[in-house]
Amino acid sequence: MDSFVYGLTKKQTSPTSPIGYRSKTDPTGAIDQPVNPIKKLIAAGATFVARTHATQINHMMQMMERAMDHDGFSVVEVLSECVEFFPGAFDAGNPRKGGAFTIIDEKKWDNTPEDEARHDVTDEIAAYRLANLPFPGLFGVFYEIDRPTKNSLESKWVAEARAKAGASSDVEILQKTFDRMK
Repeated sequence: MDSFVYGLTKKQTSPTSPIGYRSKTDPTGAIDQPVNPIKKLIAAGATFVARTHATQINHMMQMMERAMDHDGFSVVEVLSECVEFFPGAFDAGNPRKGGAFTIIDEKKWDNTPEDEARHDVTDEIAAYRLANLPFPGLFGVFYEIDRPTKNSLESKWVAEARAKAGASSDVEILQKTFDRMK
């Protein structure tokens, strides 16, 4: 949930606050370039990165479901207005307030001429380009790739260890390990 402000601490500048935002910690206006969460997440190794808006409930639920179904490091940035300390922060992304909620047109891989212009969610550079669009930018999936996860790699090790242990139960394996430590 990104509100562009630390509202729970009663209006302090956050890393995503826009330049010029006046707060208790920046009374003359924020001067630091705001952090771009989408770019940071891709660079940090997230394998599913999306953005939505808290006022767009159906879209938000779709993004959350896709993130939960994805096997890996999944993050959904949800723009969520702080009505107390930064009202109107996301009006530019809210059609009910005159803004535009533009959804990323993802590639369908259907070999149609229109598909060439669509966004390939597996293309990291294209995801960075979309993340650089001026505020409010686009909404939807920026990046999604399949990469072996820690859990899948560990499950292989567990299976190999079980094969070596034969028909031993978990307790028996643990007991043998403790016996070796004596």
